[in-house]
Amino acid sequence: MNLIEILANPKKYDLNAPSLGQPKIDSPVKGQSFVDENSRVSLATELAQIEALKRKKEPIPSLEIAGPRKKLFYDPAQTRVAIVTCGGLCPGLNNVIKGLVEVLTYDYGVRMIFGIRYGYRGLNPHYGLSAIRLTPDRVDNIHEEGGTILGSSRGDQDPKIMVDTLSMQLNVNILFCIGGDGTLRGAQDIVKEISKRKDRISVVCIPKTIDNDLNLMDRTFGFETCVQSASEIIKTAHVEANGIPNGLGLVKVMGRDSGFIAAYASLASSVTNFCLIPEIPIVLDGPKGLFKALERRYSSKNHAVMVVAEGAGQDLFKAAAVKDASGNVLKHDIGHLLMDKIYAHFKKSGKEISIKYIDPSYIIRSIPANSSDAIFCFQLAENAVHAAMAGKTEIVIGSFKGVFSLVPLTYVVSERKKIDTESALWHAVVGSTRQNDYFSDKSFENELPNHSAAED
Repeated sequence: MNLIEILANPKKYDLNAPSLGQPKIDSPVKGQSFVDENSRVSLATELAQIEALKRKKEPIPSLEIAGPRKKLFYDPAQTRVAIVTCGGLCPGLNNVIKGLVEVLTYDYGVRMIFGIRYGYRGLNPHYGLSAIRLTPDRVDNIHEEGGTILGSSRGDQDPKIMVDTLSMQLNVNILFCIGGDGTLRGAQDIVKEISKRKDRISVVCIPKTIDNDLNLMDRTFGFETCVQSASEIIKTAHVEANGIPNGLGLVKVMGRDSGFIAAYASLASSVTNFCLIPEIPIVLDGPKGLFKALERRYSSKNHAVMVVAEGAGQDLFKAAAVKDASGNVLKHDIGHLLMDKIYAHFKKSGKEISIKYIDPSYIIRSIPANSSDAIFCFQLAENAVHAAMAGKTEIVIGSFKGVFSLVPLTYVVSERKKIDTESALWHAVVGSTRQNDYFSDKSFENELPNHSAAED
């Protein structure tokens, strides 16, 4: 259920943020305007969309705006909180943890805050992972480090066991889940088990995926840091490719099903000639294939830079895909396949090529957040605390059209966000790289001859 489907049939979808009950406790938050329960941001962002819905007498779909409420569901003095980080590492995890602890402590006076170790495993006593107390002093400098001080893991755990730990051992009222689609699916299972027992535990999620592929989200934290880091690495690939005859700098970046990192990093670096993403099939042979496109590039230039998302070109592999512990499809190594196939093609045709292959995936995801992501992480954490203290549950804190909002969990995990190949973003990518020209039958024989490395 994506945005187009929701706008086409808004009556079918309930976008209200679930709540555990009527808030009745005065909020202790000072120095900030409270958000009215009825404040919402429209998913129909174009005037034509809104007018069309009005003509059909359809409701305008909208999300509840995040922020502090005048009334709370939980008494801060009695509130106990757990925080868990799951899935792969991502810049900003420690920033979110720090933000949660500081807002809970300083704005609300919550003192009992527990960090769950190594993801959902920490909620299963079988692993012997005791929760740790989190205080402002404990998290004071963690934002300077990559990764997560709580550790992480992949894989499902029995929701009955996890809820037993939350309600009986830790006696918590609020669980914050920080992670991507696998983590959010796990949070859904926890919510279902809580509902069966009629327990009162809020589950609020903060979206973490450097692929930036979550539904109804402008961006997810860590994405901008990864784009910044990847773009610098692409520039080094350009230097390497430029330093040798017919050099090819081949860089593989993360992006299982969506090519946002590849696209944005290619634009940011401004030296990429080919950007290959999962949304567009890779064709190797033929007059409009990748091999011929490279030959056209080398007909007028002495080097090329190619950026490929890890999930691109998976149909080129014969072996069946398998899944990891979180249920994500493990992608075949498109980087090595491209390197082998390109070498083989140029050798067969008697043409020279030298490939410098760089895979920085685990480097760029383990670094500390940059300043933009650090700010975004705190804002997500702050709004997550406000929502949880007001009794909201089964939601994800997101930014839609620049407005922080409460997105029902089911909508976020229903479908991955992908690049629209007819969008301004992709048009900018192909304009910057000129790859559409290289993939066409257009001749480059009349272009300027090979030039020095400093020129391109």
